Amino acid sequence: MERTSRVGNRLLAALPPADFALLAPHLRKVPLERDVVLVRSGDWIDQLYFPCSGAIAFVMGLPNGQTVATAVIGNESAVGLLSAISPSRSPMTAVVRVAGTALQIPPARFHAALGRSPAIADAVQILTRSLLAQFQHVAACNALHSVEARLSRWLLHIHDLSDGGDVLPLTQETLSELLGVRRTTVTHVVSALRASRALRSNRRGQLEIDRPRLEAAACECYKVMSRRIDRIVSGGAERDYAALAGDDRQRPASPLARAAS
Repeated sequence: MERTSRVGNRLLAALPPADFALLAPHLRKVPLERDVVLVRSGDWIDQLYFPCSGAIAFVMGLPNGQTVATAVIGNESAVGLLSAISPSRSPMTAVVRVAGTALQIPPARFHAALGRSPAIADAVQILTRSLLAQFQHVAACNALHSVEARLSRWLLHIHDLSDGGDVLPLTQETLSELLGVRRTTVTHVVSALRASRALRSNRRGQLEIDRPRLEAAACECYKVMSRRIDRIVSGGAERDYAALAGDDRQRPASPLARAAS
């Protein structure tokens, strides 16, 4: 935890010092301003971002103009990292939803370090698994649960990534994007959560939450998804998968898993 606080990003903080040193000279701390688009769908990725604070939404656009969030990430993840393996266009838009800071690095610099470090390669695999886990849970939740439960899940997840107390800087437009519904639907859902006192107020562009009541309104996806992603990022997923497969042999931990434990 101490090293995470010093570095800021959990993926980078878990790297052994020698491996982190390959990246450190090229990392630049930059502000993440609310509503700034870091990369648009279809654009070439020219910078990688490792968030230290704040929340970034990955947004998928549909041909009819509708948009929906497929994931929200913070300091456990990164933006554009897979492009470091090979130059590529972004499959989705990444937009800052809660302001914060990030460590920025050009893809070419990251790729050069990747070729010299198995631990950095582990970090890319960990990021891939954690994002896939969130994509899977969000897709299942969207299909099975009510809009009210889904909004509660998103608000809890964003609250976990925020450091501004119980007030979240989220507009109705942002909520509509998170849920993939019209703003009129958002108005009804917010009113229902206010009636249950899960939301204490709804000032313009801000939501004040009552976390215990919001947890009661959320579906089980919030806790399941949070636990699963935390296990993956902290390096425990590999041991879990081995146990599920019935493999009782002691497998050596990867450098990143050892550093994260």
